[in-house]
Amino acid sequence: MKLLRSMLSLCAAGAVAFASLGASSAHAEDINFGIISTDSSAVLQQRWQPFIDDMNRQTGLHVKAFFATDYSGIIEAMRFNKVQIGYFGNASAMEAVDRSNGEIFAKVLYANGDAGYKSVLITNVNSRVKTLDDVFRNTRDLTLGWGDPNSTSGTLIPGYYLFAQHGVSVDASTFKTVLPSSHEANLLAVVNNKVDIATNNTIELANLQQKHPDRFAQVRVLWTSPLIPSDPLVWRKDLPEATKQKLRDFFYHYAKTDPKEKKIMADITGYAGFAPASDAQLQPIRQVALFQQKEKIAADTHLSDADRKSQIAAIDAKIGALANAGKPQ
Repeated sequence: MKLLRSMLSLCAAGAVAFASLGASSAHAEDINFGIISTDSSAVLQQRWQPFIDDMNRQTGLHVKAFFATDYSGIIEAMRFNKVQIGYFGNASAMEAVDRSNGEIFAKVLYANGDAGYKSVLITNVNSRVKTLDDVFRNTRDLTLGWGDPNSTSGTLIPGYYLFAQHGVSVDASTFKTVLPSSHEANLLAVVNNKVDIATNNTIELANLQQKHPDRFAQVRVLWTSPLIPSDPLVWRKDLPEATKQKLRDFFYHYAKTDPKEKKIMADITGYAGFAPASDAQLQPIRQVALFQQKEKIAADTHLSDADRKSQIAAIDAKIGALANAGKPQ
């Protein structure tokens, strides 16, 4: 009997160990897919869930959507390994790469064949603001719908290519009010004439034109930026290689031929699939961010001349290193 009890105990212990191993293995296959807050969580869930369902079926992974109220929430979630893969804009991807052990592995493709998208400054068609001259004639009289601090098209690109080029800082000392919000909220604020001007992008405008042409007719575009590289997909570098390969196989082949998959991508925001990408696509975004830092340092009256020169020299060195990156040695 003692021998039998001993054998049963060993079997029970083995069963527990096997169950624990199985649970650990299953947990290792759990993936949280972070999606930046370009719109409300409800809208994003509706757009992305069919795609995530396909990812689960085709990869065998257990993928769940992860939403936060702002871009920083997704960046920080990846930093603390609460998110293992995410859909970002370029500016937020740069933060995820620099701070959250992230790495770009794919980028979206657009159904219209564009290699990227553009930032825009918009107003209502019936607004007193008709041109850019009207904007910069008296900014103190205007309410600006601004983007998330980590938004490429809502903040970084217009901050540099539009406002900095006109010597205008975006803050409460320059504008009557600055209201940071999502692309969706800023677009609706313009449509409903709740703000004088707002930043946005050509993807959101195209989506509005397709789904609500009556609302689109209420929007006037005042300014359009240079092309921004298409939105990247980022994963944590420490994902198991087997998991990375499953994700590569899924993303690189998704919506290439299947009509159902093509419709799912089109319904997200006019996408057509994905292509391989790397951190190299962040180079122009990094250059803009460094130029902005340089301008702030140059305008900082609290710095001594020596400190200002030293900090500007350090940034110039970084800009020079970026300019030389990828050149033949």
